[in-house]
Amino acid sequence: MSDKKYIPRPLYFNKIEPFIGSGLIKVLTGQRRVGKSYVLLQVMDEIRKRDPEAVIISINKEDFRFDSIKNHTHLMEYLQVHRSGKGHHYLFIDEVQDIAGFEVALRSLLSVDDWDIYITGSNATLLSGELATYLSGRYIQIPVHALSYSEFIQFHQLPDSVETLMKYIRWGACHT
Repeated sequence: MSDKKYIPRPLYFNKIEPFIGSGLIKVLTGQRRVGKSYVLLQVMDEIRKRDPEAVIISINKEDFRFDSIKNHTHLMEYLQVHRSGKGHHYLFIDEVQDIAGFEVALRSLLSVDDWDIYITGSNATLLSGELATYLSGRYIQIPVHALSYSEFIQFHQLPDSVETLMKYIRWGACHT
């Protein structure tokens, strides 16, 4: 299970769930700070439950530990070092647009049957619909949005009231 606490977002998980284990890249897009990373954590936890032998490689480009992965060649070298011989392989990359030429590596990985790929992105290129060009149509895109009112209530552990609604309107659907 993930070390980070999160509130499940079933709306998005239910959109991803039918594609777990498929040959499609699952792409979560949306503005920064809407919860894409936490949806990835939820998917990782579900995969661990279903497949205890799963080899999960998670790369968060906002984490300095992954700063050396600057382009598709670095990404492939990293994966070769961290890939183990047994179990199905799952790759999660948060903020993939920070890896130059990421699409070259992902298309190559798709040609290997034991990779299941999940990525997030929040830059204008990924949000603009250019994914079809980058990934040759081998992906499913799931747009992630800020918290709904009911998610806001759950996240902040607030009662459903006029005061809470006013907080939601004032603060928006921010997580913090």
